[in-house]
Amino acid sequence: MATVITMPRLSDTMTEGTVAKWLKKVGDKIEEGDILAEIETDKATMEFESFNAGTLLYIGVNEGETANVDSLLAIIGKEGEDISSLLNGSKSEANADSKTEIEAKEEKDTPQTNNESTALPKGVIVVTMPRLSDTMTEGTVASWLKKVGDVVSEGDILAEIETDKATMEFESFNAGTLLYIGVQEGESASVDSILAILGPAGTDISGVLSNPKTADSISVKKEETKEEVKTTTTSETTAIQNTSSTSNGRIFASPLAKKIAEDKGINLAEVKGSGENGRIVKSDIENYSPITTASSKVVEPVKEASHAVAEVKPFVPAGEVYQEEVKNSQMRKVIAKRLAESKFTAPHYYLTIELDMDNAMASREMINSIPNTKVSFNDMVIKASAMALKKHPQVNSQWKEDAMILNHHVNIGVAVAVEDGLVVPVLKFTDQMTLTQIGANVKDMAGRARVKKIQPAEMEGSTFTISNLGMFGIQSFTSIINQPNSAILSVGAIVQKPVVKNGQIVVGNTMTVTLACDHRTVDGATGAQFLQTFKAFMENPVTMLA
Repeated sequence: MATVITMPRLSDTMTEGTVAKWLKKVGDKIEEGDILAEIETDKATMEFESFNAGTLLYIGVNEGETANVDSLLAIIGKEGEDISSLLNGSKSEANADSKTEIEAKEEKDTPQTNNESTALPKGVIVVTMPRLSDTMTEGTVASWLKKVGDVVSEGDILAEIETDKATMEFESFNAGTLLYIGVQEGESASVDSILAILGPAGTDISGVLSNPKTADSISVKKEETKEEVKTTTTSETTAIQNTSSTSNGRIFASPLAKKIAEDKGINLAEVKGSGENGRIVKSDIENYSPITTASSKVVEPVKEASHAVAEVKPFVPAGEVYQEEVKNSQMRKVIAKRLAESKFTAPHYYLTIELDMDNAMASREMINSIPNTKVSFNDMVIKASAMALKKHPQVNSQWKEDAMILNHHVNIGVAVAVEDGLVVPVLKFTDQMTLTQIGANVKDMAGRARVKKIQPAEMEGSTFTISNLGMFGIQSFTSIINQPNSAILSVGAIVQKPVVKNGQIVVGNTMTVTLACDHRTVDGATGAQFLQTFKAFMENPVTMLA
Protein backbone atom coordinates (compact mmCIF):
# COMPACT_ATOMS: atom_id res chain seq x y z
CA MET A 1 0.00 0.00 0.00
CA ALA A 2 1.01 3.62 -0.39
CA THR A 3 3.48 5.18 2.03
CA VAL A 4 2.99 8.76 3.16
CA ILE A 5 6.27 10.68 3.45
CA THR A 6 6.19 13.68 5.76
CA MET A 7 8.64 16.54 6.26
CA PRO A 8 11.31 14.98 8.52
CA ARG A 9 12.72 16.52 11.68
CA LEU A 10 16.41 16.59 10.73
CA SER A 11 17.67 18.56 13.74
CA ASP A 12 16.60 18.94 17.34
CA THR A 13 15.51 22.55 16.77
CA MET A 14 13.90 22.11 13.36
CA THR A 15 10.23 23.12 13.11
CA GLU A 16 9.98 23.52 9.33
CA GLY A 17 12.04 22.63 6.28
CA THR A 18 12.54 23.96 2.78
CA VAL A 19 12.92 21.68 -0.25
CA ALA A 20 16.13 22.94 -1.85
CA LYS A 21 16.01 20.37 -4.66
CA TRP A 22 14.09 17.27 -5.70
CA LEU A 23 16.34 14.50 -7.02
CA LYS A 24 13.34 12.38 -8.10
CA LYS A 25 10.20 13.30 -10.03
CA VAL A 26 6.68 11.90 -10.08
CA GLY A 27 6.69 8.54 -11.87
CA ASP A 28 10.28 7.67 -10.98
CA LYS A 29 11.07 4.28 -9.49
CA ILE A 30 12.41 4.56 -5.93
CA GLU A 31 14.72 2.07 -4.24
CA GLU A 32 15.28 1.95 -0.51
CA GLY A 33 18.24 4.22 0.22
CA ASP A 34 17.71 6.49 -2.82
CA ILE A 35 18.11 10.21 -2.14
CA LEU A 36 14.71 11.81 -2.68
CA ALA A 37 15.49 15.46 -2.07
CA GLU A 38 17.78 17.98 -0.44
CA ILE A 39 16.09 19.54 2.59
CA GLU A 40 17.25 22.86 4.02
CA THR A 41 16.88 22.95 7.81
CA ASP A 42 17.69 25.66 10.32
CA LYS A 43 21.27 24.34 10.47
CA ALA A 44 22.24 22.89 7.11
CA THR A 45 21.06 21.49 3.79
CA MET A 46 20.87 17.71 4.13
CA GLU A 47 20.16 14.82 1.79
CA PHE A 48 16.90 13.03 2.61
CA GLU A 49 16.84 9.36 1.71
CA SER A 50 13.92 7.01 1.22
CA PHE A 51 13.36 4.06 3.49
CA ASN A 52 10.77 2.55 1.17
CA ALA A 53 10.70 1.24 -2.40
CA GLY A 54 8.07 1.89 -5.04
CA THR A 55 6.99 4.63 -7.46
CA LEU A 56 6.95 8.32 -6.56
CA LEU A 57 3.23 9.07 -6.94
CA TYR A 58 2.94 12.57 -5.52
CA ILE A 59 5.08 15.56 -4.45
CA GLY A 60 3.47 17.81 -1.85
CA VAL A 61 6.18 20.46 -1.38
CA ASN A 62 7.80 21.91 -4.49
CA GLU A 63 11.37 23.16 -4.77
CA GLY A 64 11.87 26.41 -2.88
CA GLU A 65 8.74 25.91 -0.78
CA THR A 66 8.71 25.57 3.00
CA ALA A 67 6.54 23.23 5.07
CA ASN A 68 6.17 22.39 8.75
CA VAL A 69 7.66 19.20 10.19
CA ASP A 70 5.20 16.28 9.74
CA SER A 71 3.35 17.92 6.84
CA LEU A 72 2.84 15.88 3.64
CA LEU A 73 6.04 15.85 1.57
CA ALA A 74 5.40 13.03 -0.92
CA ILE A 75 3.70 9.66 -1.43
CA ILE A 76 5.35 6.43 -2.58
CA GLY A 77 3.36 3.38 -3.68
CA LYS A 78 2.60 1.01 -6.53
CA GLU A 79 2.48 2.46 -10.04
CA GLY A 80 -1.06 3.56 -10.85
CA GLU A 81 -2.26 3.17 -7.25
CA ASP A 82 -5.23 5.32 -6.19
CA ILE A 83 -4.05 7.81 -3.55
CA SER A 84 -7.07 10.12 -3.61
CA SER A 85 -8.07 9.13 -0.08
CA LEU A 86 -4.64 10.15 1.19
CA LEU A 87 -4.75 13.47 -0.63
CA ASN A 88 -8.27 14.13 0.63
CA GLY A 89 -7.09 13.63 4.20
CA SER A 90 -8.67 10.24 4.86
CA LYS A 91 -6.81 9.51 8.06
CA SER A 92 -8.39 6.09 8.63
CA GLU A 93 -7.12 4.53 5.40
CA ALA A 94 -3.77 6.26 5.76
CA ASN A 95 -3.31 4.84 9.23
CA ALA A 96 -4.53 1.36 8.28
CA ASP A 97 -2.71 0.90 5.01
CA SER A 98 0.47 2.93 5.24
CA LYS A 99 3.23 3.80 7.60
CA THR A 100 4.28 7.43 7.27
CA GLU A 101 7.80 8.36 6.34
CA ILE A 102 8.23 10.30 9.56
CA GLU A 103 7.68 7.02 11.43
CA ALA A 104 10.24 5.35 9.19
CA LYS A 105 12.58 8.28 9.69
CA GLU A 106 12.25 8.06 13.46
CA GLU A 107 12.93 4.34 13.29
CA LYS A 108 16.00 4.87 11.11
CA ASP A 109 17.70 8.15 11.84
CA THR A 110 16.40 10.09 14.80
CA PRO A 111 17.66 9.49 18.30
CA GLN A 112 14.35 8.08 19.53
CA THR A 113 11.68 5.89 18.02
CA ASN A 114 8.16 5.51 19.33
CA ASN A 115 7.44 1.99 18.09
CA GLU A 116 3.78 1.75 17.18
CA SER A 117 3.86 -2.05 17.38
CA THR A 118 1.20 -3.61 19.59
CA ALA A 119 4.07 -5.23 21.52
CA LEU A 120 4.85 -1.89 23.12
CA PRO A 121 3.02 -1.14 26.36
CA LYS A 122 1.30 2.23 26.59
CA GLY A 123 3.74 5.12 27.00
CA VAL A 124 6.86 3.03 26.29
CA ILE A 125 9.37 4.58 23.88
CA VAL A 126 12.22 2.66 22.26
CA VAL A 127 15.34 4.83 21.91
CA THR A 128 17.66 3.67 19.13
CA MET A 129 21.28 4.49 18.35
CA PRO A 130 20.97 7.77 16.43
CA ARG A 131 22.58 8.51 13.08
CA LEU A 132 24.42 11.70 14.08
CA SER A 133 26.37 12.17 10.85
CA ASP A 134 25.88 11.28 7.19
CA THR A 135 28.66 8.66 7.31
CA MET A 136 27.89 7.16 10.71
CA THR A 137 27.13 3.43 10.71
CA GLU A 138 27.72 2.71 14.39
CA GLY A 139 28.23 4.67 17.59
CA THR A 140 30.01 4.15 20.88
CA VAL A 141 28.52 5.19 24.22
CA ALA A 142 31.23 7.31 25.84
CA SER A 143 29.22 7.86 29.03
CA TRP A 144 25.69 7.56 30.39
CA LEU A 145 24.42 10.60 32.27
CA LYS A 146 21.28 8.77 33.40
CA LYS A 147 20.89 5.37 35.01
CA VAL A 148 18.04 2.87 35.04
CA GLY A 149 15.29 4.18 37.29
CA ASP A 150 16.08 7.85 36.73
CA VAL A 151 13.27 10.18 35.71
CA VAL A 152 14.03 11.75 32.31
CA SER A 153 12.56 15.04 31.14
CA GLU A 154 12.39 16.19 27.54
CA GLY A 155 15.68 17.91 26.73
CA ASP A 156 17.74 16.03 29.36
CA ILE A 157 21.11 14.73 28.19
CA LEU A 158 20.92 10.93 28.22
CA ALA A 159 24.43 10.03 27.09
CA GLU A 160 27.53 11.11 25.23
CA ILE A 161 27.77 9.27 21.90
CA GLU A 162 31.06 8.93 20.03
CA THR A 163 30.55 9.00 16.26
CA ASP A 164 33.06 8.78 13.42
CA LYS A 165 33.50 12.56 13.59
CA ALA A 166 33.03 13.76 17.15
CA THR A 167 31.66 12.97 20.60
CA MET A 168 28.21 14.55 20.91
CA GLU A 169 25.72 14.97 23.73
CA PHE A 170 22.53 13.04 22.99
CA GLU A 171 19.40 14.58 24.43
CA SER A 172 16.02 13.02 25.05
CA PHE A 173 13.05 14.14 22.97
CA ASN A 174 10.63 12.37 25.35
CA ALA A 175 9.87 12.24 29.06
CA GLY A 176 9.56 9.18 31.26
CA THR A 177 11.56 6.81 33.42
CA LEU A 178 14.69 5.14 32.06
CA LEU A 179 13.63 1.47 32.12
CA TYR A 180 16.44 -0.21 30.21
CA ILE A 181 19.93 0.48 28.84
CA GLY A 182 20.88 -1.61 25.82
CA VAL A 183 24.44 -0.38 25.13
CA GLN A 184 26.81 -0.02 28.07
CA GLU A 185 29.58 2.56 28.38
CA GLY A 186 32.49 1.81 26.07
CA GLU A 187 30.40 -0.51 23.90
CA SER A 188 29.53 0.09 20.25
CA ALA A 189 26.31 -0.62 18.42
CA SER A 190 24.99 -0.17 14.90
CA VAL A 191 22.73 2.72 14.02
CA ASP A 192 19.08 1.77 14.81
CA SER A 193 20.09 -0.71 17.53
CA ILE A 194 18.18 -0.43 20.82
CA LEU A 195 19.99 2.11 22.96
CA ALA A 196 17.49 2.47 25.78
CA ILE A 197 13.80 2.24 26.67
CA LEU A 198 11.74 4.98 28.34
CA GLY A 199 8.28 4.65 29.83
CA PRO A 200 6.15 4.91 32.96
CA ALA A 201 7.90 3.71 36.12
CA GLY A 202 7.34 0.03 36.85
CA THR A 203 6.25 -0.87 33.31
CA ASP A 204 6.97 -4.48 32.33
CA ILE A 205 9.10 -4.36 29.17
CA SER A 206 10.03 -8.04 29.02
CA GLY A 207 7.73 -8.42 26.02
CA VAL A 208 9.56 -5.65 24.18
CA LEU A 209 12.95 -7.25 24.76
CA SER A 210 11.68 -10.71 23.82
CA ASN A 211 10.05 -9.48 20.61
CA PRO A 212 12.32 -10.85 17.84
CA LYS A 213 11.87 -7.79 15.62
CA THR A 214 12.94 -5.58 18.49
CA ALA A 215 15.52 -7.79 20.15
CA ASP A 216 17.28 -8.59 16.87
CA SER A 217 18.15 -4.93 16.50
CA ILE A 218 20.25 -4.97 19.63
CA SER A 219 23.88 -5.00 18.57
CA VAL A 220 25.98 -7.88 19.83
CA LYS A 221 27.90 -6.58 22.79
CA LYS A 222 31.66 -6.41 22.57
CA GLU A 223 33.55 -8.92 24.70
CA GLU A 224 34.13 -7.51 28.14
CA THR A 225 37.35 -9.47 28.49
CA LYS A 226 39.35 -7.14 26.24
CA GLU A 227 42.37 -5.79 27.96
CA GLU A 228 41.85 -2.28 29.23
CA VAL A 229 44.33 0.47 28.52
CA LYS A 230 46.71 0.89 31.43
CA THR A 231 47.87 4.33 32.43
CA THR A 232 50.63 5.24 34.83
CA THR A 233 50.89 8.66 36.40
CA THR A 234 53.50 10.06 38.74
CA SER A 235 52.61 12.79 41.19
CA GLU A 236 53.68 14.04 44.55
CA THR A 237 50.04 14.73 45.47
CA THR A 238 47.52 12.14 46.51
CA ALA A 239 44.47 11.91 44.23
CA ILE A 240 41.32 12.44 46.23
CA GLN A 241 38.51 10.32 44.80
CA ASN A 242 35.30 12.28 44.51
CA THR A 243 32.41 9.83 44.80
CA SER A 244 29.91 12.34 43.50
CA SER A 245 31.52 12.52 40.07
CA THR A 246 32.96 9.00 39.75
CA SER A 247 31.49 5.57 39.31
CA ASN A 248 33.67 2.49 39.53
CA GLY A 249 36.68 4.73 39.07
CA ARG A 250 35.26 6.48 36.00
CA ILE A 251 35.01 10.25 36.12
CA PHE A 252 31.90 11.92 34.65
CA ALA A 253 32.68 15.29 33.09
CA SER A 254 31.53 17.28 30.07
CA PRO A 255 33.90 17.33 27.07
CA LEU A 256 34.52 21.06 27.59
CA ALA A 257 35.34 20.53 31.27
CA LYS A 258 37.78 17.76 30.33
CA LYS A 259 39.49 20.00 27.79
CA ILE A 260 39.84 22.95 30.18
CA ALA A 261 41.13 20.63 32.92
CA GLU A 262 43.70 19.17 30.55
CA ASP A 263 44.86 22.65 29.49
CA LYS A 264 45.20 23.76 33.13
CA GLY A 265 46.77 20.51 34.32
CA ILE A 266 43.93 19.81 36.77
CA ASN A 267 43.32 16.27 38.00
CA LEU A 268 39.58 15.65 37.49
CA ALA A 269 39.57 13.16 40.37
CA GLU A 270 40.11 16.09 42.74
CA VAL A 271 37.20 18.15 41.40
CA LYS A 272 33.71 17.99 42.89
CA GLY A 273 31.03 18.08 40.22
CA SER A 274 28.02 20.36 40.57
CA GLY A 275 26.20 19.12 37.48
CA GLU A 276 23.52 16.51 37.10
CA ASN A 277 24.38 13.33 39.06
CA GLY A 278 27.63 14.93 40.19
CA ARG A 279 28.85 15.54 36.63
CA ILE A 280 31.81 17.92 36.38
CA VAL A 281 31.02 20.97 34.25
CA LYS A 282 32.96 23.99 33.02
CA SER A 283 32.26 26.17 36.08
CA ASP A 284 33.63 23.46 38.41
CA ILE A 285 36.99 23.59 36.64
CA GLU A 286 37.08 27.39 36.53
CA ASN A 287 36.29 27.66 40.27
CA TYR A 288 38.59 24.82 41.32
CA SER A 289 41.24 25.50 43.98
CA PRO A 290 44.01 22.89 44.06
CA ILE A 291 44.50 20.85 47.19
CA THR A 292 48.14 20.41 48.07
CA THR A 293 49.67 17.85 50.40
CA ALA A 294 52.97 18.12 52.10
CA SER A 295 55.61 15.73 50.89
CA SER A 296 59.12 15.11 51.99
CA LYS A 297 62.03 13.46 50.33
CA VAL A 298 64.76 11.49 52.00
CA VAL A 299 68.12 12.65 50.72
CA GLU A 300 70.68 9.89 50.60
CA PRO A 301 74.14 10.91 51.84
CA VAL A 302 76.75 11.14 49.13
CA LYS A 303 79.13 8.24 49.40
CA GLU A 304 82.81 8.90 49.08
CA ALA A 305 84.11 7.83 45.71
CA SER A 306 86.27 4.74 45.65
CA HIS A 307 89.49 4.82 43.67
CA ALA A 308 89.53 1.05 43.30
CA VAL A 309 89.04 -0.24 39.79
CA ALA A 310 85.78 -2.20 39.74
CA GLU A 311 85.31 -5.20 37.57
CA VAL A 312 83.15 -4.37 34.53
CA LYS A 313 80.42 -6.97 34.06
CA PRO A 314 78.45 -7.42 30.84
CA PHE A 315 74.97 -5.82 30.87
CA VAL A 316 72.17 -8.36 30.96
CA PRO A 317 68.72 -6.87 30.14
CA ALA A 318 66.24 -7.70 32.89
CA GLY A 319 63.14 -5.82 31.74
CA GLU A 320 59.85 -7.33 30.77
CA VAL A 321 57.83 -6.89 27.61
CA TYR A 322 54.99 -4.41 28.17
CA GLN A 323 52.31 -3.61 25.62
CA GLU A 324 49.05 -1.71 25.65
CA GLU A 325 45.96 -2.43 23.62
CA VAL A 326 44.16 0.82 22.83
CA LYS A 327 40.67 0.45 21.42
CA ASN A 328 40.26 2.26 18.10
CA SER A 329 37.74 5.07 18.32
CA GLN A 330 35.05 5.50 15.68
CA MET A 331 36.94 8.55 14.41
CA ARG A 332 40.19 6.61 14.08
CA LYS A 333 38.45 3.78 12.21
CA VAL A 334 36.89 6.18 9.70
CA ILE A 335 40.15 8.12 9.24
CA ALA A 336 41.94 4.86 8.45
CA LYS A 337 39.25 3.72 6.04
CA ARG A 338 38.95 6.99 4.13
CA LEU A 339 42.67 7.69 3.84
CA ALA A 340 43.31 4.15 2.61
CA GLU A 341 40.53 4.49 0.04
CA SER A 342 41.90 7.84 -1.13
CA LYS A 343 45.51 6.71 -1.34
CA PHE A 344 44.76 3.51 -3.22
CA THR A 345 42.00 4.77 -5.54
CA ALA A 346 43.19 8.27 -6.48
CA PRO A 347 46.51 8.45 -8.36
CA HIS A 348 48.38 11.05 -6.28
CA TYR A 349 51.23 13.21 -7.52
CA TYR A 350 52.91 16.13 -5.76
CA LEU A 351 54.06 19.61 -6.77
CA THR A 352 56.28 21.68 -4.45
CA ILE A 353 57.02 25.40 -4.63
CA GLU A 354 58.95 27.84 -2.40
CA LEU A 355 57.46 31.24 -1.54
CA ASP A 356 59.21 34.51 -0.67
CA MET A 357 57.42 35.53 2.55
CA ASP A 358 59.09 38.91 3.19
CA ASN A 359 56.15 40.93 1.83
CA ALA A 360 53.62 38.68 3.54
CA MET A 361 55.33 39.19 6.91
CA ALA A 362 55.43 42.96 6.45
CA SER A 363 51.78 43.07 5.34
CA ARG A 364 50.62 40.91 8.26
CA GLU A 365 52.42 43.16 10.73
CA MET A 366 50.73 46.22 9.21
CA ILE A 367 47.28 44.58 9.21
CA ASN A 368 47.61 43.44 12.81
CA SER A 369 48.57 46.96 13.91
CA ILE A 370 44.89 47.88 13.38
CA PRO A 371 43.03 47.67 16.73
CA ASN A 372 41.03 44.47 17.30
CA THR A 373 42.49 42.86 14.17
CA LYS A 374 44.36 39.56 14.17
CA VAL A 375 45.37 37.82 10.94
CA SER A 376 47.57 34.72 10.82
CA PHE A 377 49.72 33.40 7.98
CA ASN A 378 47.31 30.48 7.76
CA ASP A 379 44.45 32.93 7.12
CA MET A 380 46.49 34.42 4.25
CA VAL A 381 47.12 30.93 2.84
CA ILE A 382 43.38 30.16 2.93
CA LYS A 383 42.48 33.43 1.24
CA ALA A 384 45.15 33.04 -1.47
CA SER A 385 43.99 29.45 -2.11
CA ALA A 386 40.34 30.51 -2.44
CA MET A 387 41.21 33.25 -4.96
CA ALA A 388 43.47 30.89 -6.93
CA LEU A 389 40.73 28.24 -7.05
CA LYS A 390 38.33 30.72 -8.66
CA LYS A 391 40.88 31.14 -11.46
CA HIS A 392 41.59 27.40 -11.74
CA PRO A 393 38.28 25.52 -11.15
CA GLN A 394 39.85 22.28 -12.42
CA VAL A 395 41.72 22.07 -9.08
CA ASN A 396 38.38 22.65 -7.33
CA SER A 397 36.80 19.60 -8.98
CA GLN A 398 35.54 16.12 -8.09
CA TRP A 399 35.96 12.85 -9.99
CA LYS A 400 33.01 10.63 -10.86
CA GLU A 401 33.12 7.59 -13.12
CA ASP A 402 30.87 9.13 -15.75
CA ALA A 403 31.66 12.84 -15.33
CA MET A 404 33.91 15.43 -13.72
CA ILE A 405 32.24 17.94 -11.40
CA LEU A 406 33.70 21.45 -11.62
CA ASN A 407 32.79 23.36 -8.47
CA HIS A 408 32.40 27.08 -9.06
CA HIS A 409 31.78 27.67 -5.36
CA VAL A 410 34.78 27.47 -3.03
CA ASN A 411 34.41 25.60 0.28
CA ILE A 412 37.81 25.14 1.91
CA GLY A 413 38.33 22.47 4.55
CA VAL A 414 40.93 23.28 7.21
CA ALA A 415 42.51 20.22 8.86
CA VAL A 416 42.47 20.47 12.67
CA ALA A 417 44.27 18.02 14.97
CA VAL A 418 42.11 16.82 17.88
CA GLU A 419 42.71 14.36 20.68
CA ASP A 420 41.31 11.35 18.80
CA GLY A 421 42.67 12.16 15.34
CA LEU A 422 41.84 14.73 12.70
CA VAL A 423 38.72 16.67 11.72
CA VAL A 424 38.19 19.05 8.81
CA PRO A 425 35.84 21.99 9.50
CA VAL A 426 34.69 23.63 6.27
CA LEU A 427 34.60 27.36 5.49
CA LYS A 428 31.62 27.73 3.16
CA PHE A 429 32.08 30.23 0.28
CA THR A 430 35.59 31.06 1.42
CA ASP A 431 36.31 33.28 -1.59
CA GLN A 432 33.65 35.72 -0.40
CA MET A 433 35.28 36.16 3.03
CA THR A 434 37.78 38.82 4.08
CA LEU A 435 41.01 37.89 5.85
CA THR A 436 39.56 38.85 9.23
CA GLN A 437 36.37 36.86 8.60
CA ILE A 438 38.44 33.82 7.66
CA GLY A 439 40.51 34.19 10.83
CA ALA A 440 37.45 34.52 13.08
CA ASN A 441 35.68 31.53 11.51
CA VAL A 442 38.73 29.27 11.62
CA LYS A 443 39.39 30.14 15.28
CA ASP A 444 35.76 29.49 16.20
CA MET A 445 35.39 26.16 14.40
CA ALA A 446 38.83 24.86 15.37
CA GLY A 447 38.14 25.68 19.01
CA ARG A 448 34.79 23.89 18.98
CA ALA A 449 36.30 20.95 17.10
CA ARG A 450 38.91 20.46 19.83
CA VAL A 451 36.25 20.28 22.55
CA LYS A 452 33.97 18.14 20.37
CA LYS A 453 31.25 20.75 20.03
CA ILE A 454 31.35 21.16 16.25
CA GLN A 455 28.35 19.87 14.31
CA PRO A 456 28.69 17.22 11.55
CA ALA A 457 27.14 19.60 9.01
CA GLU A 458 30.06 22.00 9.60
CA MET A 459 32.49 19.34 8.38
CA GLU A 460 30.75 18.51 5.09
CA GLY A 461 30.86 19.90 1.57
CA SER A 462 34.54 20.82 1.16
CA THR A 463 35.89 21.32 -2.38
CA PHE A 464 39.57 21.80 -1.41
CA THR A 465 41.59 21.15 1.75
CA ILE A 466 44.53 22.81 3.51
CA SER A 467 46.79 21.12 6.06
CA ASN A 468 49.27 23.33 7.93
CA LEU A 469 52.05 21.86 10.09
CA GLY A 470 54.21 24.98 10.04
CA MET A 471 53.44 25.70 13.69
CA PHE A 472 55.21 22.43 14.56
CA GLY A 473 58.37 23.44 12.72
CA ILE A 474 57.74 21.08 9.78
CA GLN A 475 59.29 22.66 6.69
CA SER A 476 57.88 20.37 3.99
CA PHE A 477 55.49 17.41 3.85
CA THR A 478 52.85 15.74 1.67
CA SER A 479 49.23 14.96 2.52
CA ILE A 480 46.66 12.41 1.38
CA ILE A 481 43.79 13.95 -0.59
CA ASN A 482 40.57 14.42 1.36
CA GLN A 483 38.04 12.72 -0.93
CA PRO A 484 36.01 13.68 -2.88
CA ASN A 485 38.33 16.71 -3.31
CA SER A 486 40.86 16.65 -6.14
CA ALA A 487 43.68 18.37 -4.24
CA ILE A 488 45.09 19.23 -0.83
CA LEU A 489 47.70 21.88 0.01
CA SER A 490 50.39 21.07 2.61
CA VAL A 491 51.86 24.17 4.24
CA GLY A 492 55.25 24.21 5.96
CA ALA A 493 56.96 26.58 8.37
CA ILE A 494 58.46 29.97 7.49
CA VAL A 495 62.24 29.68 7.70
CA GLN A 496 64.97 32.29 7.56
CA LYS A 497 67.84 31.43 5.24
CA PRO A 498 70.22 32.93 2.62
CA VAL A 499 68.47 33.76 -0.65
CA VAL A 500 69.55 35.47 -3.86
CA LYS A 501 67.88 38.81 -4.62
CA ASN A 502 69.05 41.14 -7.39
CA GLY A 503 72.23 39.09 -7.75
CA GLN A 504 73.11 39.43 -4.05
CA ILE A 505 72.96 36.83 -1.27
CA VAL A 506 70.77 38.23 1.51
CA VAL A 507 68.79 36.90 4.47
CA GLY A 508 65.25 36.06 3.42
CA ASN A 509 62.12 34.37 4.77
CA THR A 510 60.72 31.48 2.74
CA MET A 511 57.88 28.97 3.05
CA THR A 512 57.45 25.69 1.19
CA VAL A 513 54.04 24.40 0.13
CA THR A 514 53.21 21.10 -1.58
CA LEU A 515 50.09 20.45 -3.64
CA ALA A 516 48.87 16.84 -3.79
CA CYS A 517 46.69 16.31 -6.88
CA ASP A 518 44.41 13.58 -8.18
CA HIS A 519 45.76 12.90 -11.68
CA ARG A 520 42.32 11.82 -12.87
CA THR A 521 41.08 15.41 -12.65
CA VAL A 522 44.15 17.66 -12.34
CA ASP A 523 46.96 17.44 -14.90
CA GLY A 524 50.48 18.48 -13.94
CA ALA A 525 50.37 21.73 -15.91
CA THR A 526 47.03 22.66 -14.30
CA GLY A 527 48.38 22.07 -10.81
CA ALA A 528 51.52 24.07 -11.62
CA GLN A 529 49.46 27.01 -12.91
CA PHE A 530 47.39 26.98 -9.73
CA LEU A 531 50.56 27.16 -7.62
CA GLN A 532 51.91 30.04 -9.71
CA THR A 533 48.70 32.01 -9.09
CA PHE A 534 48.76 31.09 -5.40
CA LYS A 535 52.41 32.22 -5.19
CA ALA A 536 51.58 35.58 -6.80
CA PHE A 537 48.87 36.27 -4.22
CA MET A 538 51.03 35.22 -1.26
CA GLU A 539 54.07 37.21 -2.32
CA ASN A 540 51.95 40.31 -3.01
CA PRO A 541 49.26 40.25 -0.28
CA VAL A 542 47.88 43.63 -1.34
CA THR A 543 46.35 41.87 -4.36
CA MET A 544 44.15 39.84 -1.98
CA LEU A 545 42.58 43.00 -0.59
CA ALA A 546 41.10 44.08 -3.92
